[in-house]
Amino acid sequence: MMDTIARTGSFAGAAREMGKVPSALTYSVRQLEDALDVLLFDRSSRQAQLTAAGTELLTEGRRLLQEMDAVANRVRRVASGWESELSISVDDLLSTTTVFELVEAFSGVCVDGGSNGPGTRLRLRTNVLAGTWEALVSGQADLAIGVAGDFANPGGIEMKSLGQVDFVFCVAPHHPLAALPEPLTPECLVQHRAVAVADTAQRLSPVTVNLLPGQDVLTVPSLRMKLEALIRGLGCGYLPEPLVRAHIDAGHLVTRRTPRRAEPIRLFYAWRTDRGAMGLGRALQWWLSQLESPTTQKALIERQAGLLPG
Repeated sequence: MMDTIARTGSFAGAAREMGKVPSALTYSVRQLEDALDVLLFDRSSRQAQLTAAGTELLTEGRRLLQEMDAVANRVRRVASGWESELSISVDDLLSTTTVFELVEAFSGVCVDGGSNGPGTRLRLRTNVLAGTWEALVSGQADLAIGVAGDFANPGGIEMKSLGQVDFVFCVAPHHPLAALPEPLTPECLVQHRAVAVADTAQRLSPVTVNLLPGQDVLTVPSLRMKLEALIRGLGCGYLPEPLVRAHIDAGHLVTRRTPRRAEPIRLFYAWRTDRGAMGLGRALQWWLSQLESPTTQKALIERQAGLLPG
């Protein structure tokens, strides 16, 4: 009502547009002014002009109506099987570029022939090693992408293969290990600092990989920071081959052979099947259908956006 009065500039014009008599609008506005104890329209001229208080009420009223419409749309979509929120745990090993392309595609999904997106709020989180699995089993995530397959399944969780990641042992060209004969012995390696990524698990036992007893360790929170540390010569360590491929080609890192070759890691995606009365929601079904694609699986593992230093 206030929007129409402000747009037409008069109570009479608004009444004609709304199919009401002017006295009905005048009465409604006076009731609103009495309830708020403010003057909403300046009636001193022929035009019905909003006061400062009226302008603020109209602005906030429009916002509230939009929010009400959005809530109503979300409720209708939940009733049609679309989750109100979907939480996804993505292991730090995987390509963030590919993950965000999937988010873009999901946001553009047309629901029931309409032009609006699914309305499901996505909550993304990055985890490392056991932390990716823990987020799923603890209920913090509905879907985990990049889970190693050596964790005990407590039930209510289904897993499918995502692919395999190869690791290589790297150092900077100016690191002392770069000039030593191969294979590098454990006695030699233990004398040099290793760079490790911290496991994000809080309750499960953290996983420690390829560290020697007594070896100095620099612990960082992500693989990208480990990559930066190795390029700067701050230590040595294993990194996913797709992540370091461009840096090796550019000469920023060199690979070294060790007595024990790092075994490839098999990754999986896993989701909770015990989702209550709602069952497997349509948002989760969409993500699972994308993850079944060999192209998507390869992109998540291989398409690492490792930026080359200037």
